[in-house]
Amino acid sequence: MRAARFYDRKDIRIEDIPEPQLLPGTVAIDVAWCGICGTDLHEYLEGPIFVPPTGHPHPISGESAPVTMGHEFSGTITALGEGVDDLSIGQNVVVEPYIIADDVDTSPGQSYQLSKDMNFIGLGGRGGGLAEKIVVQRRWVHPIGDIPLDQAALIEPLSVAHHAVTRSGAQAGQVAIVGGAGPIGLLTAAVLKAQGMRVYVSELSEARKAMALSTGVADEVLDPREVDVAEAVRERTDGTGADVGFECSSAPVVLDMLLDATRPGGVIVNVSIWGHKPEVDMPKLVLKEIDLRGTIGYSGDHPATIALAESGRIDLSSFITARIGLDELIPGGFDELIDNNEQHVKIIVDPRA
Repeated sequence: MRAARFYDRKDIRIEDIPEPQLLPGTVAIDVAWCGICGTDLHEYLEGPIFVPPTGHPHPISGESAPVTMGHEFSGTITALGEGVDDLSIGQNVVVEPYIIADDVDTSPGQSYQLSKDMNFIGLGGRGGGLAEKIVVQRRWVHPIGDIPLDQAALIEPLSVAHHAVTRSGAQAGQVAIVGGAGPIGLLTAAVLKAQGMRVYVSELSEARKAMALSTGVADEVLDPREVDVAEAVRERTDGTGADVGFECSSAPVVLDMLLDATRPGGVIVNVSIWGHKPEVDMPKLVLKEIDLRGTIGYSGDHPATIALAESGRIDLSSFITARIGLDELIPGGFDELIDNNEQHVKIIVDPRA
């Protein structure tokens, strides 16, 4: 079968590799669509990061580069391993793409995303969605009902957004400010709106501003070149400020804005992955008693996220900006997101095309 294999920085190759073997307790899936994630771009430009370097195998997967890429994917079940009796061949599913030790409890309520040596399918080994087929452990497979398979490829990043909103403790009727309208920022705003919050988005890009408004995920988009975003949020909240803020840009100036725009006693959740250590205005954090929280991945978020999409409260189709085949992965996918990133939210890949 064909697969996109990461060898090293700026070295991803489309190759023919053996099909994965069905084992007891696993599920075989024909991949339908796989999204290109910002993490994939970081690996391509700066890696290996999550990918274990050649000769340094991951302690759980036992694999190192080259590895098959892709962790945002949907597909159809083609075979069930021994002991799997609660799924059906032909069922459409998504995969929660974790590599976690077998003895880690992944039942509801557990923070398994924080377990030792956690990594992701499609980065740390165990196959990936940028391949025609994959075999995964049953515990990571989630049926998607009637959600179209192309839209379902966005369930994974939407789960990242859902987990961030859950971490914030935000409630319906509150006010949120989202810093950055890239894919995760837009999806975070979508979850906030679906849960009944008033949402302001701070963004420079004209294309992303338009996307935030056309999809209805923002009540208003504020351009920091045109207004003082923090002051504008206070004006719209009777001088109080936002209840919750979300850092989705990995830009220090955005974090500074959020510390200013969030009310005293409010919460800021850092969703973005930083490639450097930013300065934090600790006096403002202290004097306002702001709670700055981290978030990584998801834990138990997929069922709720799937329900949001299946109910129609979030329309994932509007966030898909291009569909390409595997042979177009670099020029039509990675290069496009690097050179024209402001024009795209999510590019999805058909690994069979």
